[in-house]
Amino acid sequence: MRKPLLLLKSILPYCASLFLLSGALGVHAQTTSIAPVRAVKCGRLLDVRAGRVIPNGVVLVQGTKILQSGANVTIPAGAEVLDLGNALVLPGLIDAHTHLLQNYQPELGGDDNNMLVTVATMSTAHRALLGAAMGREDLEAGITTVRDLGNSGHNGDVALRDAINKGQVVGPRIVASTRALSAAGGQFGQLTPEAQALVAQEYVTVSGVEEARRAVRQALYDGADCIKVIVNTDPRVLSLDELKVIVEEAHRVGKPVAAHAIGDEATRIAAQAGVNSIEHAYTIPDDVLKMMKAKNIFLVPTDYPAEFYLAAFQAPASATPEQRQGYERGARAFAASNNQRLARAVKAGVRIAAGSDEYYQLPGKTRGQASLQMFRAYAAAGMKPIDIIRAATLNGAELLGLKDKIGALEPGLAADLIAVDGDPLTDITALEKVRFVMKGGQVIKQEPAAK
Repeated sequence: MRKPLLLLKSILPYCASLFLLSGALGVHAQTTSIAPVRAVKCGRLLDVRAGRVIPNGVVLVQGTKILQSGANVTIPAGAEVLDLGNALVLPGLIDAHTHLLQNYQPELGGDDNNMLVTVATMSTAHRALLGAAMGREDLEAGITTVRDLGNSGHNGDVALRDAINKGQVVGPRIVASTRALSAAGGQFGQLTPEAQALVAQEYVTVSGVEEARRAVRQALYDGADCIKVIVNTDPRVLSLDELKVIVEEAHRVGKPVAAHAIGDEATRIAAQAGVNSIEHAYTIPDDVLKMMKAKNIFLVPTDYPAEFYLAAFQAPASATPEQRQGYERGARAFAASNNQRLARAVKAGVRIAAGSDEYYQLPGKTRGQASLQMFRAYAAAGMKPIDIIRAATLNGAELLGLKDKIGALEPGLAADLIAVDGDPLTDITALEKVRFVMKGGQVIKQEPAAK
């Protein structure tokens, strides 16, 4: 019985040598296999940090990353050239608040009805496939990275993120939150005791600091890149102690926290707890904005022009003309109020990251086209075009913890580029007409210049 063992011991050194030799050959093969260089030429190149347009722009791309960018950069011999004419090239856009695995129907009558239908009739697998379609529409519109903040079934966002990362599905880079943390009931309307089991498919409910800590750890185990917390769904509001523990536990392992919060109490609790971003904040007092500035907490204003609300949240078919007029006045008043809030935040020095919170079908628009209408609302609030672009590039990258990977056209960053024929520095709606999209060095969309 010992002879085979002795024989094995005698040949092990030779096996090890062969293994090391094969490994060395593999390393040599990897080091000598250099990805080819591609050159994207354009008439105009936007430096988002400096806020200036560079003429005769060239971006050299090698593999998935930017090798060099600037004016009249020398193009290496043999490089493939993508000539975009006089187009303006800028970094891929970042949507810091979206829900790819939802696509609500206005005719069903608002969030409560749509959520029930979605959760009760669609499996997580079905929703992940829906998310793949919505993600492709985002990507083709120029949104190369998204932060998907819950409402994705039981970890459907993680499954979609991983499939995209593996190249199994074409879509934007995804920062996933898994299920959002919330008080009892999540964001559902009133449910019968029998139906309350549906809540766990969308939310992890917490009551007390230890449950809050446990919920963060569960989200991390499930694959969360960030933590989403619903601070309030009236009249339910998490406590400051609960939120502090959520932030502490997430930050302990380097994960940011996004807080859905609306109103004085909820936004104040979120800011006091030290979250990384406050989402929505349709109403927020000035002292909380001051606290956000001091703590470098981003505001993600999920705003749209009134026309968006009128299209996405239609008045019931049975509504009278007077009721329809009242509905329109309400939509316009809401949009105007949001504009005022965003203007106050900017004046207070709060940093802005662009977020669409788009999860409704908008007639005649893809998901990406609908999402980009948020820029119109930002402009209506007085934001300068370059600051809107920075909110959707540099600021978004920093908030998502990816500032060393995306957000600018700089060497070493991901080759996420988009191109438009117009000038978004004078008309931000030019970003709604993207004709070229590259994500991680892969051309997703390339259309000829508009005539």
